[in-house]
Amino acid sequence: MALSAAALTVILPFATARAMSFILVDADSGKVLRAENAAYPWYPASTTKLMTLYMALSAMRDARVTPDTLFTVSPNANEQAPTKMGFPVGTQVTVDNAIKMMMVKSANDMAVVLAEGLGGSVGAFGQQMTETAHRLGMTASNFVNPNGLPDDGQIVSARDLAILARTLIREFPQYSSYWQIPAIKYGRRIVRNYNPLLGRYVGADGMKTGFICSSGFNLVATATRDRRQLIAVVLGAPTSASRAQKAAELLEVGFKRGPLAWLTPTLGNVNALVPIEASPPDLKDDMCGPHRKRRALEQAIEESDDDADLGDNSDSTPPDTGPRPSGTALRVPVPKNLLSEPGPVIPVVVYTGPTKTAEQIAALAALPGYEGDGKKTNKHKPGSKTAAAKQTDGKPDSKKETKKDGGKGAAKPVQHKPSPGKTTNRTTTAQ
Repeated sequence: MALSAAALTVILPFATARAMSFILVDADSGKVLRAENAAYPWYPASTTKLMTLYMALSAMRDARVTPDTLFTVSPNANEQAPTKMGFPVGTQVTVDNAIKMMMVKSANDMAVVLAEGLGGSVGAFGQQMTETAHRLGMTASNFVNPNGLPDDGQIVSARDLAILARTLIREFPQYSSYWQIPAIKYGRRIVRNYNPLLGRYVGADGMKTGFICSSGFNLVATATRDRRQLIAVVLGAPTSASRAQKAAELLEVGFKRGPLAWLTPTLGNVNALVPIEASPPDLKDDMCGPHRKRRALEQAIEESDDDADLGDNSDSTPPDTGPRPSGTALRVPVPKNLLSEPGPVIPVVVYTGPTKTAEQIAALAALPGYEGDGKKTNKHKPGSKTAAAKQTDGKPDSKKETKKDGGKGAAKPVQHKPSPGKTTNRTTTAQ
């Protein structure tokens, strides 16, 4: 007999960034293997883009658009806060390329390009997203924008995101490559996927990260082993490193369930979890308050390719807060660090304008490329002190050289402007 929603969900006093929400689900059956605060509302940040992806794939399935359909960058799309591609107003991008840039670089402007192209406007598309989410069973979800930038009305739950991930897997297996791309190449610039599990956790094959100050570090992760696919959702982790480790631990528990697993009470199906009527926790002070070191915070907001860390040991997961649901009493021991070092990747070429031929794409792929996103880098000159040496001297490493992005369409920082008549206290990036 399945446990009640009360047994599955523990409501915590969300006054600390240590409070998290997570769920582990079998993608085929929908069975919940582990859950904590899974039905509690949360700010999704850029995990929102999975819903935008679902809307785009649905439009392709219904023949309303094709991967080759061209959408145009509007002033609204151009004005979106980073992370973004930064293309000038009037630039045309195919649906296929917009999706790839949105999923890998977490480009907020490309999400708006898709929203306006598919729904006519961001507002109309947000309403369509919400209606579609409710139809899928994501009853706690509400969307007002396609990218997850801060807004009080942008709400999901770990349960809802697991339902969405499972729906994407089941309805669009032919498009699974969109959430598996390890990196993209635009011109000479190569940008790795922000999902730290891809290529580093055995069997990882999706899906999307997210971060704003009010949500903490979010991750929807999928992995497949021995023809069995699992979905792990982690919301509110204190660092990008800890969210990756937590997701990997959940997946490992699911793949290595021991002989006594049958003793664990069933947690039922993910759709059976009852949403909690409450306001989402606001982790802004915990995540981005004055107690955070400025440089570490900048790294977190940038979502750098090497896991941004706000001071915790990247090899460990912060202790969970609050009591354990009875269904998670039997644990499978897991290694402390489940992620290997990042290795070389073969990027997928993206570009603006109409669909190119295979020969043209091959020519773009052959261009010498460099990894990075135009961010500040430390360059060691002969005879000068390294950053580590400067820190040893007790002096901050404040003078850094900036490597300018020579690729076309380089993203430039743009101040995010809230919609007229709306105020928000969460003005940071959604990645």
